Amino acid sequence: METFLIRALQLIMSLSLLVIIHEGGHFLFARLFKTRVEKFCLFFDPWFTLFKFKPKNSETEYGIGWLPLGGYVKIAGMIDESMDTEQMKQPVQPWEFRAKPAWQRLLIMVGGVLFNFLLALFIYSMILFTWGDEYVPLQKAPLGMDFNETAKAIGFRDGDILVSADGVPFERYGGDMLTSIVDARQVTVLRDGQEASVYIPEDMMERLLADSVRFASFRYPFVIDSIMPGQPAALAGLQPGDSITQLDGRNIAYFDFKEEMQNRQKAADDSTGRFLTLTYVRAGVADTVTLTADSLYQIGIAASLQTNKLLPVVKKEYSFFAS
Repeated sequence: METFLIRALQLIMSLSLLVIIHEGGHFLFARLFKTRVEKFCLFFDPWFTLFKFKPKNSETEYGIGWLPLGGYVKIAGMIDESMDTEQMKQPVQPWEFRAKPAWQRLLIMVGGVLFNFLLALFIYSMILFTWGDEYVPLQKAPLGMDFNETAKAIGFRDGDILVSADGVPFERYGGDMLTSIVDARQVTVLRDGQEASVYIPEDMMERLLADSVRFASFRYPFVIDSIMPGQPAALAGLQPGDSITQLDGRNIAYFDFKEEMQNRQKAADDSTGRFLTLTYVRAGVADTVTLTADSLYQIGIAASLQTNKLLPVVKKEYSFFAS
């Protein structure tokens, strides 16, 4: 119950901040153009107001409503959330909204959205300033990428390392990378240590849009995080930190190993399916062990899933003004 109340309070405070900034945009532009603001209310106040205050010599009353679903500013000469239509029947006054030029009325109306947009820019800027930006350079992905069927149909292969599009080097995975590939005539990849070219068809965008599976994803190495005592991996001498690179002589990544063991379990071939030859790397030195999986085709290991320990993550820091 206590946790629920704390989160409810956090939600209300977050909404309050957004409402104040949004309505503050309307308020600021209204006052800038000498338009009278009769009321500034945080939350809605049908029938009654929890708190209200009008400073001396001020035209604006400030209040807090009881219904935390928004807020409003009551601008003279404008039909807004207050639904005050009676005022519109009176002669136009120079300090009313309806007496102002069209461009001023437009700025008063969009002021709230503008301030919300500026707030979003500020929040994201401060995120960059505080935590920076982290990404995996595509050209340094040790095991390359796994591609969807659309990508494989035009020539990409699992394990390809994306190098460049029409000679322009790739930097990171994202929308810019996909745009570069779609617009390119030729993509260069590193395949088995050699550069290869993949030619992009003109209808590449249509093919990608028709495919619900993401274009590509990083191939994660199988690095052992922990080992269960007494299980096949422990008995074979594997240790946390070992990186499994091959299964029965075939290069593998983490998901390759998981998929292969699931396939063997489905086939239920106890004669050969449970017998494994694993190549692993420990402290830069490769070695091979043989072992037999248990009846569930498990060997008693858990893989590390921390990206920063599996892939070469680059961290980019920003100054206050650069962010």
